[in-house]
Amino acid sequence: MNPLLDTIELESSPNPTVSIIWMHGLGADGNDFVPIVNELDLSGCPGIRFVFPNAPTMPVTINGGYVMRAWYDILGTDIARREDENGLRASQASIEQLIEREKSRGIPANRIILAGFSQGCAMTLQTGLRYPEKLAGLLCLSGYVPLHDAVAAERSPANQDVPVYLAHGRGDPVIQIQRAEQSRDLLVSMGYKVEWHEYMMQHSVCQEEIDDIGAWLRRVLAA
Repeated sequence: MNPLLDTIELESSPNPTVSIIWMHGLGADGNDFVPIVNELDLSGCPGIRFVFPNAPTMPVTINGGYVMRAWYDILGTDIARREDENGLRASQASIEQLIEREKSRGIPANRIILAGFSQGCAMTLQTGLRYPEKLAGLLCLSGYVPLHDAVAAERSPANQDVPVYLAHGRGDPVIQIQRAEQSRDLLVSMGYKVEWHEYMMQHSVCQEEIDDIGAWLRRVLAA
C-alpha cells in the first residue's frame, strides 16, 4: 500500500456533500488548478470539496531523466505505442486510495468526480473507467485514454453510464487533437456518454472551457 498522496483542499461551503479529485499535468503540482475554482460558476451546486493531489516525483525519460512530478513516465514521443503501464497502474491505485478517503469522510462514490489535465486526464480515465462503484462524473481535459487496448476488458459496468466531459485544444502541440478524437471515438464505440468540446487553444485551459466546465458540473451535480 502506497502512502496517501499529499493534497491541497478547498471547500466551496462547510460540510460539502460532493468531492472533486483533480489531477495536474506533467511537471506541475496540486496548486496548478486551485485558481480555477474561483472562476467556476457553481451557482446552485451543493457544497464541493476540491482535492488537488500532488503526483509523486520520478525521472521522466522524454525529459532526459529529469526528476519531476509525474503520474507515470513518458517513454517517447509516440505515447500510444510505448506506455508506462506499471506507472499508470501504480498511480491508479493511489487515486483509488483518495476516493476511499473521501468515502470515509462521508462522500459516497456516486458524489465523487474525477478530473484531470493532460497526464491527469489520462489518470482520470485510467481510474474512472475501471472503478468498481458508480462515480458522479469524469472531467477530462487535454488528454487521452491510456492503455486503450485494455479498456474493453478491464472497464467496470458500474461506470458504463458515467457522464464524461472530454475537451481538447485544436492547436495542442503536446497531445495532438487526433489522439483525443481517437479516445472519444473509442469511448463512444463502447457506449459511454461523452460530451465533446474543442477550443481554439493549445495545451492549456481557456475561459470558454471554464464556463463550459461550470455548466457541466451544474448539470451533473443536479442530476
